[in-house]
Amino acid sequence: MTLLVPGSDLTALRAQLAASPQSWLIACFCAAWCDTCGEYRPKLRTLSGTLRQHVFAWIDIEDHAELLGEVDVENFPTLMVQIQGRVVFYGPMLPHIGHLERLLESLNEDSPAVTSDLPDLPRLLAA
Repeated sequence: MTLLVPGSDLTALRAQLAASPQSWLIACFCAAWCDTCGEYRPKLRTLSGTLRQHVFAWIDIEDHAELLGEVDVENFPTLMVQIQGRVVFYGPMLPHIGHLERLLESLNEDSPAVTSDLPDLPRLLAA
C-alpha cells in the first residue's frame, strides 16, 4: 500500500480499508505549513511501501478537520495507530521514522486500546 491522502486518494483509501478490514490504519496528522511534516512525509511514504499490509493515511488537519472531531492537534507530527477498530497509539512522535518503525514492531492485535477522543476514522472515511 502507499501513503494516501483523504482528499485526492479517498476512493483508494476507502477501497483499501474495505478490502482489508483487519489492516492497521496508521494516520499521520499534519499541517501543510509545518516544515517538520514536510520533511517527514517522504520517509512515511517509503515506510508505507515496505509495510504494504497496513493502510497509511496523511491527514492535513486544516483540509480534513472533520476527521478529528473535537480533537485539537497541537504537536506535529501526531500519529494514530488503529488495529481492528481500537486506537492503540495516539500522540506526537519525534519526526524520526525509526521511532515509528519500533512502535509498529512493538504492537500487535492484542495491544490494549488507549484513551482517545478521536472519532472512528475508518467509519468517517467510508461515509
